[in-house]
Amino acid sequence: MRKDLMREIEESLPTFSKGQKMIANYLINNYDKAAYLTAAKLGREVGVSESTVVRFAIELGFDGYPGLQRTLQEIIRNRLTTKQRMEVANTRIGKGDILNNVLESDIDNIRRTMEEIDREAFSTAVQKIIAAKNIYIIGMRSSASLASFLTHYFRLMFDNVRLVQTTSGSEMFEHIFRIGEDDVMIAISFPRYSARLINAVTYAKEQGCNVIAVTDSLQSPIAPYANQILVSRSDMASIVDSFVAPLSVLNALVVAIARQMQPNLNDVFDKLEHIWDEYNAYAKVHEE
Repeated sequence: MRKDLMREIEESLPTFSKGQKMIANYLINNYDKAAYLTAAKLGREVGVSESTVVRFAIELGFDGYPGLQRTLQEIIRNRLTTKQRMEVANTRIGKGDILNNVLESDIDNIRRTMEEIDREAFSTAVQKIIAAKNIYIIGMRSSASLASFLTHYFRLMFDNVRLVQTTSGSEMFEHIFRIGEDDVMIAISFPRYSARLINAVTYAKEQGCNVIAVTDSLQSPIAPYANQILVSRSDMASIVDSFVAPLSVLNALVVAIARQMQPNLNDVFDKLEHIWDEYNAYAKVHEE
């Protein structure tokens, strides 16, 4: 991601044509709004043609407008307040079909994740998890739901799973201070990134722990501390983030690990089924 894109645009202003200068000035002052505008809509906002917008993106070194748009989105995602997120989402969706727009966005996130995720990192993560002395799973704020989901299934397969749930920084370190080089930490973090989680990942890395990051990009603040990075594309939809792709990646982790451990898990799940049945864990549905 080109974090200095705005500076690049400012420095290149004298070289742009009249129409490109109009686009550049709009982006400098309104990049948060522009990030979710199509080339045609951006052109109408500025007063230039769609083709001028596309040529402007190419002039900046992108293959086309989608590349420029994605870079703008990456720049703003961690900067917007909740109120600004709502405003951007309303502009993006307009008066269109909300359900259709959100589902289409989720489909795009899964598609991009399939194209971009590092398969080797995924395979290595599976092996590290299976071999770990202890498995620490951490996700904070909205990402805590993903951490709880993964913990639920891992605890069916392992007896060494620790979900890090905290209400303060000091309490968090009480949960992880024994972490070491034989352990694995699975850190789940998406914008707006939790400062406490970044501190936890930094500490785990310093202790020699293998860190698996499930996050939205290689520019994520936890990426430099990770041994394996599983890029899972997320996108904001008003006040919430789309976790469809990250959840699919976690599903894939569970399935891959279960497949490798299947001979050992057969007896485990036979015993669990007996317990669930004896203590009525699930409602019994009788067919007519």
